[in-house]
Amino acid sequence: MTNADPFMAIADPNRRHILEDLRRGEKTVNELASQLPISRPAVSQHLKALLDSGLVDVRSEGTRRIYFIHRRGFDRMNMWLDQFWS
Repeated sequence: MTNADPFMAIADPNRRHILEDLRRGEKTVNELASQLPISRPAVSQHLKALLDSGLVDVRSEGTRRIYFIHRRGFDRMNMWLDQFWS
């Protein structure tokens, strides 16, 4: 995980939509792009921001890159948020 702020990453509505799609299961860039009104390169840029913030991870299967939710990134956000309710 880099130092990118996950709260800044989720500020964008397209990134939140990507996260909602990935919550339902792993997907490729093409699968994610088919659900959004933006280009495939734009989806790739949003995925980079989510990767940099530690909210998403990726693995390769042949020539395909499969994206999925990275729970530890969300665990860190939850820990920060939980301090306000304790």
